[in-house]
Amino acid sequence: MKEENCIILDFLPTGYPDRRHPEPIAQAIGTSFFSLLELVPREGIALMPEEEAYIGEGKRDKIRFIRGQLNFRDLTNHAKTMLPEVAEMLVKRNEAKFVEFFNKGGIVTPRMHQFQLLPGVGKKHLQNMLDERKKKPFETFEEIHERVKLFPDPVKSLVRRILLELEGDEKYFLFTQKPKTMESHFLRA
Repeated sequence: MKEENCIILDFLPTGYPDRRHPEPIAQAIGTSFFSLLELVPREGIALMPEEEAYIGEGKRDKIRFIRGQLNFRDLTNHAKTMLPEVAEMLVKRNEAKFVEFFNKGGIVTPRMHQFQLLPGVGKKHLQNMLDERKKKPFETFEEIHERVKLFPDPVKSLVRRILLELEGDEKYFLFTQKPKTMESHFLRA
């Protein structure tokens, strides 16, 4: 599950203030799996929040290397502020992928469906969703909102779920990878 592209959340041209050997650092989110990443840009490259950068295999024009994955708590305040907006943009950009989740989502445990992990979705929404998708697969977020009675905004519900997963306190992960359980990288030398 490697990311090919990312969106910059924050750029620190002189690095973190508490490091002895400062180097430019970018904090970013992957566009496919919502991985939170710490990147080192190529020399002379200044990155802007919301800028997209290629981080896949081969030649990268803006990024020298990926230092590693970040935990949510290690994001700068600016990156945390940018995260909901960028996550929403990525959900909307990948509408077909997320609508497919609504068409194929299944059971997590004998008593819980994946849809119930979405904020604002209860048993009535779940039953309405299952009934509607039996009639005809969903094609857009708007259609989900219109066909499923009293269903919350699918985009906002997905974004809230993604943010909860990125914060790392969830038992189940639908859209992101479970964060690594390690000490904060800021504590390492």
